[in-house]
Amino acid sequence: MRDMVVTCFSEHALRVSQTTCSSSANESFISQNLSPSVQNAVICQYKITLSNRKQLLITLTWCRNHLGQGLNINFGNEASTSFKFTTISRLFRKKKGSKLVEFNDSRVEIFWDLSAATFESGPEPIDGYYLLVIVDSEIALILGNLAQEAASKKVKNGTSMAKFSLVSRREHYSGKALYSTRAQFSNTGINHDILIRCVSQNEGQKQPVLSVCIDKRTVMKVKRLEWNFRGNQTIFVDGLLVDLLWDVHDWFFNPSSGYAVFMFRTRTGTDSRLWLEEKMTQNEKDRVEFSLLIYASKNP
Repeated sequence: MRDMVVTCFSEHALRVSQTTCSSSANESFISQNLSPSVQNAVICQYKITLSNRKQLLITLTWCRNHLGQGLNINFGNEASTSFKFTTISRLFRKKKGSKLVEFNDSRVEIFWDLSAATFESGPEPIDGYYLLVIVDSEIALILGNLAQEAASKKVKNGTSMAKFSLVSRREHYSGKALYSTRAQFSNTGINHDILIRCVSQNEGQKQPVLSVCIDKRTVMKVKRLEWNFRGNQTIFVDGLLVDLLWDVHDWFFNPSSGYAVFMFRTRTGTDSRLWLEEKMTQNEKDRVEFSLLIYASKNP
């Protein structure tokens, strides 16, 4: 029965896992010379499962403003467990260091080195850094291209590694209506290029057209956007059903301070809630879903 559900959804979902696409689709999407919007913050939430089955959430907030870059680390949903530091040397000089905190009767150690980190246009480093989080002598989170080398020096041989997965990623942008990012929809999948554009296709056209492209292939195009400011569509990526939802209401009706929201959320075929009488297997319970949210403001 589950296979039938997945098949039904798959037949009506647009597949974007192909590595090739038509040149006409590419040209129609990227033909206009537009400057991309500015990425101001990236918020990543990780689900950690320790060897004793204890779970916790770790949230990393990479941010940037006119003063420089910064990072905020939260454990669980409590603000009191947050740990903040910034890479602005005149405000906080410790671009490299360690910190010990207590959370839910657990001993949490944080090791970081951003002294040689490199950045592209966003607040999240892409190279030359590491971030280690150790919970109760177990490696809970390990990030950065220098992380493996750092872990070999910071922890003892034979230290166990917890299971961790990125369950949510939120990106905040400001500026023109062109948003470019990358996303990996599963731990075993590849990174996909995502481009969201909202412009008028023809000169003199008042109503803009919303387009979404994945790996240079247009997967969604919404015309008469002022009337269709909210909606959803299902696509099929890397063997996964992905719900694509958009809400651009505030772009039209609250332009001074509002922002649009775009969400990509993975799910299984049984997530339609049509088959509640069927029991979920343990693998389905342990399966980690992923969501990417893009908050887009047209104001600088």
